[in-house]
Amino acid sequence: MPLPDLAPEEYAEVVRLVRSAIDGDRYAYSPRVRKLRSILDKLEPPAPKPITVPAPKPAGTPPSSMPS
Repeated sequence: MPLPDLAPEEYAEVVRLVRSAIDGDRYAYSPRVRKLRSILDKLEPPAPKPITVPAPKPAGTPPSSMPS
């Protein structure tokens, strides 16, 4: 069965309804909620997590891992 051709407003409404069903469910880890989360991930994939890199130390600062 081919997917329906939805307008952006209709697509957003489907996403809103799936989120509402997840948020309103009493059991966060039920098979139903896991299935809905899977569907939501397909409709609207989660944003990639940013990679955090520690700030460089100023020149001349000794490394903190050296034994004293």
